[in-house]
Amino acid sequence: MGIAILKQNLQDLITQQWVILFGKKIIEDQNKWLLGPFGSTNGIGVKFIKQLAKNEQLIVDEKENDKGILSSINQLNLSSEEQNKLSKSVIDFYENTSNYDFDLKVKWNPFFKGFGVLLRLLFSNRIEQLNVPIENIEDSESLKSDIIHLLDAITKEVKRTIWLRSFKGTGEVVYSGVYETCVIPSGQTCIKAIFPLPNGSATVILSPSVGKNGELILTSSGKKIGDSGFYFLLNDSKGNLWTKFIKSFKDELVVSSKNENIIAIQTLTLWNLRVLQFTYHINKKRAKS
Repeated sequence: MGIAILKQNLQDLITQQWVILFGKKIIEDQNKWLLGPFGSTNGIGVKFIKQLAKNEQLIVDEKENDKGILSSINQLNLSSEEQNKLSKSVIDFYENTSNYDFDLKVKWNPFFKGFGVLLRLLFSNRIEQLNVPIENIEDSESLKSDIIHLLDAITKEVKRTIWLRSFKGTGEVVYSGVYETCVIPSGQTCIKAIFPLPNGSATVILSPSVGKNGELILTSSGKKIGDSGFYFLLNDSKGNLWTKFIKSFKDELVVSSKNENIIAIQTLTLWNLRVLQFTYHINKKRAKS
């Protein structure tokens, strides 16, 4: 059995050893679709972005506007019928995410709120990652949303896309994730959101489809390794790669548009019970005069 890296915070060591104990050792070359950047032990947040750029010899794109989670909606490889049905406003949001402002509402299932408290106490505040609000937010709270493109220094091609979200009022980082597409073993193209953690990552593979009203539906609801879903990944003390697929944890994000106003509703469930729901009200930024 593998041993987690010993020289790190005790909470991280215990959770990583749990992944090794109940997870599976995988071969890097056979699982390229699942892999992504790992975090370090000295915090994530903005530090991770700087370190990633340095490690991969990339430069930060200083342009502020017209930067998207996706460079083109074509990256999702939707069918012609689905792409024609998909809301043009939703397409613009994914291709030009930096042009939008966000307001957030949060609704917890009271039964699971204790898990949110533990997450913040043990991990989130310390590593500047996954800072999920532990109180319901009924009146929208504004988020600062930054799309950071890391470019090849010579070709200026986008190599990494990071979506950094923080509360405008406090500056507290909510999520710092690397976003890209991947092709899972079934051949389907999915969105991959990689949230770096110490010596590893929490990675969500989201399968796209288009609803009857032109909404984009992203789901992580697979049953086994190789499906869409939620994965922990890490390196052990000998450099072996491990993953734990969390079958019971599911994520659904529905992004819809009405009168050019975009609403995204994200529902997280555990054992088929709703844990919490995020509602994002997304509007185009006003042009600076």
